[in-house]
Amino acid sequence: MTDIVGFAGSLNTPSRTRALVDKATQRSADLSGGKGTVFDLTDLGSRFGAVHDLAELDPQPRAVVSRIVEADALVIGSPVYKGSYTGLFKHLFDLIEPDALKGKPVLLTATGGGHRHALVIEHQLRPLLGFFEAAVVATGIYACSEDFTDGVLASPAVAARLDIAAAQLASAIAERAPARQHEFAISAA
Repeated sequence: MTDIVGFAGSLNTPSRTRALVDKATQRSADLSGGKGTVFDLTDLGSRFGAVHDLAELDPQPRAVVSRIVEADALVIGSPVYKGSYTGLFKHLFDLIEPDALKGKPVLLTATGGGHRHALVIEHQLRPLLGFFEAAVVATGIYACSEDFTDGVLASPAVAARLDIAAAQLASAIAERAPARQHEFAISAA
């Protein structure tokens, strides 16, 4: 079964970022016949910002990072602060090996207070995942405060875009499956 892991780079609970990542992860899992799990920055523990290496993490946060790296596909989301993703969100990626996400299908999401942050996906998140050579799907999902009602995504336009992006992620997962089976067959031989 396909393992899709969502990661919401927000310290707030509940958060609009978590709500968006949850919805995108579950929709992608539904379309791909997989299983979706979502983690937050808070799942990485209170010492996370002070570590310089994954080995310094306690076992539970280290297991979360392992799930992210080993997942078949990712849904990544960050709230936008001052035009970019959060520092602790970036710190997670600073700790991940450069080749760990190579070829992994990824759907990008972000949330912000208003529309002026909408390009964060193209100008901040896409280049970050490009460094890792991840297979980022074409459609990213940005939602602002007015797209939510009581913490729930309420915008039909954003929901429609989410459906498109989730379908792209499901397609990328399906395209990658034969290649992963081939890799497994080679390593098992």
